[in-house]
Amino acid sequence: MTKEEIDRISKQAVKSEIFEIIGKAADHLGVEAYAVGGYVRDFYLYRPCTDLDVVSVGKGIDLALEVAKQLGDRKVHVYKSFGTAQLVYDEYDIEFVGARKESYRNDSRKPIVEDGTLDDDLKRRDFTINALAIGLSKDKYGVLVDTFDGLDDMDKRIIRTPLDPDITYSDDPLRMMRAIRFASQLGFEIEKESFESIKRNKERIKIISKERIAEEMNKIILSDIPSIGFSLLFDAGLLQIIFPEMAALQGVDSVGVQSHKDNFYHTLQVLDNLSLRTKDLWLRWSAVLHDIAKPLTKRFDDKAGWTFHGHEDKGARMVPKIFADLKLPQNEKMKYVQKLVLLHLRPIVLAQEVVTDSAVRRLLADAGDDIDDLMLLCQADVTTKNFTKMKKYLANFELVKRKLKEVEEKDHLRNWQPPISGEDIMNAFGIGPSLQVGLIKEAIREAILEGTIPNQPDAAYEFMIRKGAEMGLKKAKS
Repeated sequence: MTKEEIDRISKQAVKSEIFEIIGKAADHLGVEAYAVGGYVRDFYLYRPCTDLDVVSVGKGIDLALEVAKQLGDRKVHVYKSFGTAQLVYDEYDIEFVGARKESYRNDSRKPIVEDGTLDDDLKRRDFTINALAIGLSKDKYGVLVDTFDGLDDMDKRIIRTPLDPDITYSDDPLRMMRAIRFASQLGFEIEKESFESIKRNKERIKIISKERIAEEMNKIILSDIPSIGFSLLFDAGLLQIIFPEMAALQGVDSVGVQSHKDNFYHTLQVLDNLSLRTKDLWLRWSAVLHDIAKPLTKRFDDKAGWTFHGHEDKGARMVPKIFADLKLPQNEKMKYVQKLVLLHLRPIVLAQEVVTDSAVRRLLADAGDDIDDLMLLCQADVTTKNFTKMKKYLANFELVKRKLKEVEEKDHLRNWQPPISGEDIMNAFGIGPSLQVGLIKEAIREAILEGTIPNQPDAAYEFMIRKGAEMGLKKAKS
């Protein structure tokens, strides 16, 4: 990129009115101000960004208050303990901070902060592509500051630290996760020495809170090709520390000539496949966890070869603990992922066998409103390299989808509950809670799912009376 091109893009980046207002406020206070970090990086990468960081070589809070004054006394959120302030203008969420230099203790990623120069402030940043600044003060307006050749690294598509990576990563180990996250989001490579440093410093990740790690992992999962991030986490040795259950999927065992597939790389392919169809974080998490119990259920049988019987059930039971360990939400989102893990084999089995109305009814009743997401997951789970098998499975999936639609329109079984309740049964026969009530209720459910009776109250009531009579129960007098 020529100097003329750089100057043109830099001036374009700060063309909006808000940048001029910040510049005037800085000039009024007699300080220098710069747009820095992610906004500048993303503008050069032609990526939308409305989070704007402004560094003042002076007090950032004072600059924020002056900008707010020039905007007509706009509301400012001041965080004195952090020396920052924030305000919103049009689409921009703007954070102001004074230029600073930092030093770290060995047992914490929280820095000891002192006032510093712009150069000090850029040195403390995680990567060269985030150490870019564009002047906003009158005499430096629209001028790019690129002390560490961040633009060149952008052109080369590499992630590199401004200083010695061992210092950068040891000081703040979360930067190791951020390096991998940026590589995954941007499709960049981590510079060789920087990646070797992540390997050397991986144990330092243990001082980072689970919440911050989960935040970075979620961003990796939401990237366009999340397998990039997870492969790097594994190769660096971080995944084995922060998410050992997933790392345990890696590897292939053999007995004679019989081997099973590598379930780690299979999981990554399923995740990538699914990511082509959805940006839903929790649906993508179901891909991450769908085979999580395979290492614990792996067996070799002389006749059947390698098997993983019950991995869907065991995997579903593992989900709450994994979510708790990773500090992910213990709410309906977790239950949704657990449900998809439990059911993920059902449509695949249907797609391999004759698709009966009964099997489809059961699937609809169990999956409820999540049936469409379940079908997306299961289609993504077809990763065979055999073209003939792939074609057959996908054709059968289309048949399953048509059957689901037909049965749903006819029987209305999404989020279904049988039309006869336990209380109805007790009232009909004048009995209290008992084994008989449960047996009759289950018989009604099975009769509807098998298609023996329609999903209608009158038909279910008549069936209940017949079933009760078979068990020696008499209808109560009205």
